[in-house]
Parts: sequence; structure tokens; C-alpha cells
Amino acid sequence: MMLHTMKARTPVRLTFIRSYATRLPERPPYRAPDPLVNNPNAVYEALPGDLTFIHRPPPSAASPESYTTSPASPLIMPAKTPAGAGAPLPPSVRKEKPAPPRMSDEDLARMRELRAKNPRYWTAGKLAKELNCSQLFVRMMARLKNSEKKAALKKRDEEHQRFRSQWGEKKVMNQEIRMKRQQYW
Repeated sequence: MMLHTMKARTPVRLTFIRSYATRLPERPPYRAPDPLVNNPNAVYEALPGDLTFIHRPPPSAASPESYTTSPASPLIMPAKTPAGAGAPLPPSVRKEKPAPPRMSDEDLARMRELRAKNPRYWTAGKLAKELNCSQLFVRMMARLKNSEKKAALKKRDEEHQRFRSQWGEKKVMNQEIRMKRQQYW
């Protein structure tokens, strides 16, 4: 009978062991030395309750400018004005827009008439361009009646609803989530 003897296995190097650093080395945070320790000018006084009062005199003598009671102190002096009140200023960053001309009574009456006649055509933006003024000014001076305003808002909401009906399921869901989130603000 023959016995097989096993050969001794050669050691296998495990390759799955990590052989690199998991993060870059960091310098430890800077710890500044305590300026009160070993200061020859500091006076230590023990207080009740395990407290220590440390007094250090200022590193230099106080200057006369640091006192507000001194008449020479710049803290009491009035503020210095520039070279003169009429000193030239630096150039402006933006060009100055000329102020719009004042609207005449005739133009104001015309604006109100156009807005009252056909508010769907003569919107605030269109009248503002036509008469060279702001939309806010048109809305203030040629105000719509409440019934006309409600009708315009209703028409706008219907148009928006028509477009919303074409939205996909995902967009509708996202919009509802936004509205729900807005309630909790």
C-alpha cells in the first residue's frame, strides 16, 4: 500500500487585504499656546469657587489719543469733511436715465378713455408703451372696474386651466406636491 504524503503548501499572499490609506493624512488642528501661562507681568488671584482672576497690564502705555476725556483726542474732534462740499464725485456706475416727462391732462384723459373703451386690447403694458410711462402708473390712473378685473382674471385662470389639462401625470403630481409643501411654509 502506498501512502501519499501531502506536500507543504507555499504560503499564498492574500491580495484582498487593503494596502492603501483610506484617507489623506491631515495635519492636526492648530492649538495656540495660552498667552497667560508663564507671563511674567500677569497677576494671578484666587477667588472663591475654584476661580482664578488673571490681570495682565497692557503691553504699552496708553496714548493720549485713546482717552475720550483728552481735548487732543481724535475721538472728540468733529468729523473731517472732504476737500470741499463741491468736491468732484467719481463717475457713476450706470448711466442716469432721464426722468419721464410729466403727463399732460389730455394724455391722462386719453389713457382713461382707451382703457375704459377696450381693456382687453389696451392693457396696462400696451398703454405704458404708447404713452411712455410705467405700467404701475397706468394701473393707478386708469383703474379697471372690479367686475372687469374679475372677468379678466377669470379668463386668465380658464386659459391656465386649459394648459394644465394637457399636463402629464408626473407633472400634475409634482405640482400637487409643491402646492402641499407651500401650505406648510
